[in-house]
Amino acid sequence: MTAFAFLQSFQIVPQQQSRQSDSEDTAAADMTSIADFYAGRTLFLTGATGFMGKVLLEKLLRSCPAIYRIYVLIRPKRGCSVPSRLSEVLETKLFSTLKETDPDFHKKVIPIVGDILEPDLGLSPSDFERLSSEVSIVFHSAATVKFDEPLKLSVQMNVIGVSRLLELCHKMIRIEALVHVSTAYANCDRSVVSETIYPAPLLPKKIINAVEWMDEEALNCVTRKLIEPRPNTYTFTKAIAESLIVEECGPLPCAIVRPSIVGASWQEPVQGWVDNFNGPSGLLAAIGKGMLRVMYGNFNGSADIIPVDVAVNLIIAAAWSTAIERPATVQVFNCTTGQLNRVTWGQVERSSQECFMKIPLDSPVRLPAPKFTLSRFYREWNRVFDHFIPAWVMDIGLRMAGKKPILMRLQTKLWRSVSCLEYFTSRQWTFTNDNVTQLFGRMCADDQKEFNFDVRRIHWPTYLENYCIGVKCYALKEELSDLSNARLAVQRLILRRRFKWLLVLAVVVWFVRWRHRVVQFIWNRAFWTLLHVYSAIVSRIPKMINR
Repeated sequence: MTAFAFLQSFQIVPQQQSRQSDSEDTAAADMTSIADFYAGRTLFLTGATGFMGKVLLEKLLRSCPAIYRIYVLIRPKRGCSVPSRLSEVLETKLFSTLKETDPDFHKKVIPIVGDILEPDLGLSPSDFERLSSEVSIVFHSAATVKFDEPLKLSVQMNVIGVSRLLELCHKMIRIEALVHVSTAYANCDRSVVSETIYPAPLLPKKIINAVEWMDEEALNCVTRKLIEPRPNTYTFTKAIAESLIVEECGPLPCAIVRPSIVGASWQEPVQGWVDNFNGPSGLLAAIGKGMLRVMYGNFNGSADIIPVDVAVNLIIAAAWSTAIERPATVQVFNCTTGQLNRVTWGQVERSSQECFMKIPLDSPVRLPAPKFTLSRFYREWNRVFDHFIPAWVMDIGLRMAGKKPILMRLQTKLWRSVSCLEYFTSRQWTFTNDNVTQLFGRMCADDQKEFNFDVRRIHWPTYLENYCIGVKCYALKEELSDLSNARLAVQRLILRRRFKWLLVLAVVVWFVRWRHRVVQFIWNRAFWTLLHVYSAIVSRIPKMINR
């Protein structure tokens, strides 16, 4: 069946073809607005069930209401169908604002059954043909973001998955832009990272071939040697994926967006929205619960947190710019904050402690008291004596109360995650942002407001406070209506801490007094012994003289 015959077999295509033609004519105009550019278009989005994918989907639907259709690639899970997974995403609080303005927005979102781990993305022939004939903009954000993912799975998802997507894009007759979401730390082996594609640590074809014929156990044995000097499989495979895009994109108009450490939303659709515990979100949750009190990191080092809505706005603008300007090479955008509006880990430490003391999490184990240090001895000392030993003691208390001990298990899991992050909290990088600032400058005033990714406008104390509240409300799903109980729990912990130090002081005073009595007793005995010896000697002197 020819592509034209296939198009004629769908009643919806002539209407869409007319809308897309109108939008393409508009795109030919000189720097049309972003919302107008997306009007009438059909988009394809991978990773829509992930943190950034959800925000990207919501933003496209809310700020570009004339979009014709968005296909989202979703893999089925055991006990949960693809339509059900999409419904779960669209029913989250993230889409509450959109529901008020467009109650029927969900009709524009079409789930496509597929999996980037499967050949042809696991698409059925009809879905493959539909995407090939209708889609003009592709956003690829599907990936494994686990730092400690086995190399085999990481390559399959982050490298081979990109290759399969490129194969599909080459067959899209209307393709105008492909935006790949990478990471600013793909080239973390360099202290200065420019907006360019660096040589891959290993040729993509070589690592793909190795993964295909080597078993997982053999790969795990050589993983550390392969990925050095990068710290994990995530940054390693992301670097290879960037090189793969340059090799295989051909005439495709491509752009790569590199977010740094993605955090909660800054402004939209709600301040502080976050639904996972990756990166700083997990750290903040552990700090708020009083479970993380020390971490290896540079207090004065750049945290380089990028709000998720800022990254999403840049992704949308990058697709618009790529489609209109048709650059001859793959454009790279470093989506970072360190060089434009710096925030330090010290600020994260202080702001999180202040916020969680004012707006505490429910049932904290201990008071929030985080500390970043570059002393490995101090870090190890505190890890043992201020984390594992208190957790062990509290687990004993739980056993005695007939409850299940969980704190040692949670501490072990927490420190496994913390160890993966300490590479980034203890180092600094310089990321250039020329392409990002130039892109923002080419946007009209309305687009700069609607799709704002100017990080210089972020007020970090306010953002970090909203981030902490977002972790409480959205990630941990705790209600602010229970804040009085949480504050009462904090007051109890404060009293417990004061009692503990009073008890320590009492023990010290008792020991000093006891020690003083012992010393006094020894001194008295020694004095009287010496006096007795002296008296004995004196009494014998006359006898010695008479002799």
